[in-house]
Amino acid sequence: MSQTTHDIPETMPAIEIAEPGGPDVLKPVTVRVPEPGPGEVLIRIEAAGINRPDVVQRQGLYPAPKGASPLPGLEAAGTVVARGADVTGLECGTAVTALLAGGGYAEYAVAPAVQCLPIPKGLGMEEAAALPETFFTVWSNVFDRAGLQAGEVFLVHGGTSGIGTTAIQLAQAFGATVFATAGTAEKCARCIELGARAINYREEDFVEILKAETAAGANVILDMVGGDYVQRDISAAAPDGRIVFIAFLAGAKMEVNLMPVMLKRLTLTGSTLRARETSFKGAIAEALREKVWPLIEDGRIKPVIDSVFPLAEAAKAHALMESSGHMGKIVLRI
Repeated sequence: MSQTTHDIPETMPAIEIAEPGGPDVLKPVTVRVPEPGPGEVLIRIEAAGINRPDVVQRQGLYPAPKGASPLPGLEAAGTVVARGADVTGLECGTAVTALLAGGGYAEYAVAPAVQCLPIPKGLGMEEAAALPETFFTVWSNVFDRAGLQAGEVFLVHGGTSGIGTTAIQLAQAFGATVFATAGTAEKCARCIELGARAINYREEDFVEILKAETAAGANVILDMVGGDYVQRDISAAAPDGRIVFIAFLAGAKMEVNLMPVMLKRLTLTGSTLRARETSFKGAIAEALREKVWPLIEDGRIKPVIDSVFPLAEAAKAHALMESSGHMGKIVLRI
């Protein structure tokens, strides 16, 4: 390590996945503190966000990329306490929020310096910890990949999830007309508060709503559901629409009629983020710093926090996420 701010312990408390399974396989352990490599920093974590990919990893279906920490946790906020070689412009003692490839459920974690962002003014550590995974994902898929523009119609499924609450706010802030699906009246009310036309998917058909309330349908659709939603997304999309898949909670295999894709000149695309190269993630970080962080500091966008659990109760936090009873992000306090 090229620079440190204080004596760093050799070991730290963390949560590991003892074996694939349910929330109860998340176990408190003591492990060695990682050391930052070239281009990396060591962060003393104060809060870490929980995300759906953590659940899938715990179930044994989403292994960590080669070289990444096997501990769960894709985002965290804290203070830089050590720097590896070749790190410039990020001093020890700086408070940051960071996108991780793993390791967030712990007292310390390493992160590439380019994936660290300053904590927006006005936010505490717990709010800051809820930013990276969803904001990187939404920006990359909705704005970079799908090219959402002001004046277009945007539809997001799961409007009160971490991704959904982020997508609603970002799309609305950049001038889109936003529709969001949710499964209860309470969740629909939250979507409305954030700036969306809410559709209760248990009572309404989002395809019919989009056809009735827009000129041609949705220009961009962000789908985390998959399954039978894929055909319905195609029906709800406007000509030249873009449909982006980032998860398949209802299944990745389905029978689909692709003729409307040809007739409406649709683009069906998707992506994952965790295994992408550091330079790709660093470019997203710069875009967020320039275009989104000012909106957060102005109060126009704010992370939505459902609940905060101590690190030792990570299993309870996962159980809440799997119940889908939350609205917004679930955070661990380290």
